[in-house]
Amino acid sequence: MAARHSISSDEGMQKLKEGNGRYVEDKILKPSINSLQRYELTTGQNPFAIILNCADSRVVPELIFDRGIGDLFVIRVAGNIANPSSIASIEYAVEHIGTNLIVVLGHESCGAVGAAIASYPDGDNGPNLNHLISFINPAVKAKPGAPIKEVVECNAAINATALISNSDIIRKYVDSGDLKVVPAYYGFTSGKVDFLNEK
Repeated sequence: MAARHSISSDEGMQKLKEGNGRYVEDKILKPSINSLQRYELTTGQNPFAIILNCADSRVVPELIFDRGIGDLFVIRVAGNIANPSSIASIEYAVEHIGTNLIVVLGHESCGAVGAAIASYPDGDNGPNLNHLISFINPAVKAKPGAPIKEVVECNAAINATALISNSDIIRKYVDSGDLKVVPAYYGFTSGKVDFLNEK
């Protein structure tokens, strides 16, 4: 077990908010990396936040939050779902790197959520896509007939809760107050990330 990161969950949230503010205002710092920094990163990583992110090519956390290489531990899976593989990846960062903040980032016009809505309750998309959609269906069920934005936000919240309920490691650090898990929503047009609840 690693020592906890020197950046707390609250400090990490502030960094993400400030970076996203720069992104929205077209004032990004455009973090660059040189050969010396690349060499320094060969000895290890120290990301201050974990982002469970959709695989959508338009949602790039390092850009949206104006961060550089090594700042964010990003897991990309369609629908930003808390499946066993994404949970295991997050557990690694929490337990072995000591990262104190997890953001589950849904986004505008999510194709995976749209597919879940279109095929609910019993559409057949083949075994693999059906399996993925099964993690999104609770949000579709909770928001019948709602606009996709509401379902995306609900899906992010449900999967944030699932990270805690389905992982002893994550739950241990949440219960101790060291770790925060926050669902969020990214809008393409505004560029803004709304943090849905910061508990």
